[in-house]
Amino acid sequence: MEDVLTVYARPYDPKRPVVCMDEKPYQLLEDAYPALDMRPGCVEKMDYKYIRHGTCSIFLFSEPLGGWRHAEALLRRTKVDWAHKIRWLLLEQYPDAEKVVLVLDNLNTHVISSLYEAFCAEEAFSLAQRLEIHYTPKHGSWLNIAEIELSALAIQCLGKRRIFDVGVLNVEMLSWYVLRNQSQKGVDWHFSTKDARIKLKRLYPIPL
Repeated sequence: MEDVLTVYARPYDPKRPVVCMDEKPYQLLEDAYPALDMRPGCVEKMDYKYIRHGTCSIFLFSEPLGGWRHAEALLRRTKVDWAHKIRWLLLEQYPDAEKVVLVLDNLNTHVISSLYEAFCAEEAFSLAQRLEIHYTPKHGSWLNIAEIELSALAIQCLGKRRIFDVGVLNVEMLSWYVLRNQSQKGVDWHFSTKDARIKLKRLYPIPL
């Protein structure tokens, strides 16, 4: 926890941007019946019946100090899928950065070895050298600022809507994060290591 909080306390450095990454499963659903036209005085209601079209995974990246985020839905969330998103992040989004400081959950796919499963050893090593990874602790995913962006995505874009196609979902999310990026929505993180040692004192081991 203190490691992640120390990363968040760093001043903005375009050569070493701090980027948070998180994933969210999403169920693709379609209405079983066509919607009826709304009438004056009637509240819109959603029929409880729906058709399942499988699931997908939303990959979200966010640079809190840069006011930037990007979201994309993929049908899978394998090690290779994660590796390709990291390659895109390094080569297309931050090609001039010396290192990308990446904060993310400690999932089994979020490891350097995933790069070697997706690319040749030379490219995997080159990509790995430009990463500085910091994992959030177990049961501490709330420390990942990308979760805040996923919550905003759920409220502002997805809501209770039923989206049955990954392509449509990506178009909807594109509109959401482009508008949010243009308005330079950042995250003003206040919780510090000092705060943690006071408010979460019960979680710290007692010295012998």
